[in-house]
Amino acid sequence: MAKYEAELRGDFFEILETVNDAVISNSASASLEDKSDFSTGDTLCAVRVYERYSYSGGNRVSMNITLLKAADRVFITVITSGGSQAMFFKLNTFGESSFLDTVISAIERYKI
Repeated sequence: MAKYEAELRGDFFEILETVNDAVISNSASASLEDKSDFSTGDTLCAVRVYERYSYSGGNRVSMNITLLKAADRVFITVITSGGSQAMFFKLNTFGESSFLDTVISAIERYKI
């Protein structure tokens, strides 16, 4: 598992679109598997789940992105998982870290 979290500054919907574009354009085999959106008052929450094939690991890796806007604050959590071929412990986490790297530079421009 690889994880990235940050508080961001900017338009919620612009950040969401930028992150989605980064995932899809930076990985030939990435696909949006499912999504969920919720809002109440001025609070917005978007959850996106992506998956891709990891050539280095020879398996599939998933990435969950949760973007939350509450009042004037925006927070993002990105967590990748999968990719290991071992039964009892993780041997290969390169695919998870590599998938995470596809969005970090896109997120960094909004980071506080």
